[in-house]
This record gives sequence, structure tokens and C-alpha cells, in this order.
Amino acid sequence: MNFGRVPGEKGVWAVPYITNMAMRVIGSDGQLLPEIQKAQAAARAGGAGARGGGGGGGGRGGSKSEPWMPWMPWSAAVYDYNSKNESKYDPEGYCLPPGGPRMMATPYQMEIIQQPEHKRIMMIFEGATHIWREIYMDGRTFPEGDALNPTYLGYSIGRWEGDTLVVENKGFNENSWLDYFGHPHTDQMHIVEKWTRPNKGTLHYEATVTDPGAYTRPFTIAWDVPWREGAELPEYICQENNQYLNRLVDDFGQPIFGPRAQPGQKPSSGTR
Repeated sequence: MNFGRVPGEKGVWAVPYITNMAMRVIGSDGQLLPEIQKAQAAARAGGAGARGGGGGGGGRGGSKSEPWMPWMPWSAAVYDYNSKNESKYDPEGYCLPPGGPRMMATPYQMEIIQQPEHKRIMMIFEGATHIWREIYMDGRTFPEGDALNPTYLGYSIGRWEGDTLVVENKGFNENSWLDYFGHPHTDQMHIVEKWTRPNKGTLHYEATVTDPGAYTRPFTIAWDVPWREGAELPEYICQENNQYLNRLVDDFGQPIFGPRAQPGQKPSSGTR
């Protein structure tokens, strides 16, 4: 299965903007959960849920507006905080890379380059700080212990199941969010992704997230990515000489980046 261009063709995948992955959770039938379909219908009618669940909790509604998510108390509390402050501390908003499925939900273009002679697949993203991703297709196993160094994108091992590309991912750090709305994750997160191309103009993406550090059970999310015929990847720069990050502080006056004040020291008066 070819997930990219054919010889002599131009084109890229136009990644959609998925701000809230809790609204993309599917059941065993591959369809959105009934609660989500109801929330979407309310949003179309202009009622509660227009921003992704709605109802109670302050801000965008918080964890109470997403009862289908398998929250732990701490992950629900973190999500409530991100909801109330309208994602003020979104890592991707500071030009940091997205982790896991969020790469397929940041609204820029991407290409998939298959290299069977090298037993790997490359994914190149215009947005998300113009990153690339390497998927190993050589049958290797995951590094063990400290050899699995936590990174933003994790460690990806793929295989073909018919025309479906299945990729297992481990080794994520905790410096990213699952989406703009601020669903957290831990370094225990394990993701199984599936890509299919049901027709020329559609890439179907599905990911099962298992994170026993943040959620009580796995959940699966899915969406389609359209093909943009004739397009090419433009340049996108987010991080060039970005000194502003060094002056950002959180709600406690502590630096978001860089060294924090030690006991007895006065916190820096940075810029919010």
C-alpha cells in the first residue's frame, strides 16, 4: 500500500485540527460513542457542548463534561485546570513538539515517505516545529530499561497487516499534551496506531491509547485526513531565536522553562 505520491505526482496530506481528542473516541464498532454523537448534535443546534462536551466545571466544562473518558483523580484535576485557564500553558503553543496522536491533529501538511529498501517509513510534518518521524520496519523489538530514552515522539516500530500499517509506540516523555484542550499523559503511555487508505483522497487514522499512569483503561480515537493534490510542504519556522520563552512564568511565579528558584531565592518576575 502506497501512502504517499506516485511518480510524477505532487500532493500532501492536509492534517485536520483536532482540538479535543475526547470528542473522537470510538467504540468497538468504529463509530463515535453515543454520548459524543449527542454532544455533537447539541453543538450543531447551538446548545451546550459546542466547545467539546460543555456543562459544568468552569472554563470549557472540564472532566465532568467528558464522562466517557477513563479519568484518574489526578488526570481529571489537571484537565480541569487546563480547561479553566483556556490551555494557557499548552506546550505546543511554545513551539515544543507534540507527542503521540497530536502529530496527526496539528493543522498543517505532512508527507509519508516509504523506504522499503531501508526498512523504514518517514513522516515529515510542516507544522509541529517542522519535525520528522521515523518508523522502523525491520522487525526489531523495543529497547529495554534506560536504553528506551523518553522523547517527545517516542520510539516507533511498524508492521503491515494486509493494507493496514500498524505502528506500536513507547518511550514518550511527559512534556506534551495529547491535544490542545489539555488531556495529560505520562511516560507509561503506549500507543498502537493504524493507518489505512480506503481511497485515493483519504487517509484513515486510528490510535489506541493505553496509559495506566493517567487513565484507568485504554481508549481509541479516529479521524480521516484528506489528500491535497498538487501541494508541497512549505517552510514553517516556530522556534528561531525564541528568547521569549525564557521570560514565561506559571501561576506560581516559577519559570516554565529554565532553572527554577531554589529555596530562599526570590522568583523571577517574568512575563506571563
